[in-house]
Amino acid sequence: QVQLVESGGGLVQAGGTLTLSCAASGSIFRINAMGWYRQAPGKQRELVADITNSGSTNYADSVKGRFTISRDNAKNTVYLQMNTLKPEDTAVYLCHANAVRHDYWGQGTQVTVSS
Repeated sequence: QVQLVESGGGLVQAGGTLTLSCAASGSIFRINAMGWYRQAPGKQRELVADITNSGSTNYADSVKGRFTISRDNAKNTVYLQMNTLKPEDTAVYLCHANAVRHDYWGQGTQVTVSS
């Protein structure tokens, strides 16, 4: 079992920055990769960024160049630094862990970008 707890969401003005954190606990050794997804009302859940245990990263085209995913292995925490935020970035952001034969999800944290 893996538990994921997100923090750092909130309200920010367009063009601003925000950093999300996701702390993982439980069967950490079973995790292959961690990442962030987001889901806006009326839209499908989409991958924002992920990072493997080896450090390889992947970004959605819509956020590439603006968002940066990183990790702190000592704290079992993954971060998502979001720069130049746009109103279309408004969504619930969910931490995700790809583990052996299972996927885990956090509760989500709301990010709202005002115009």
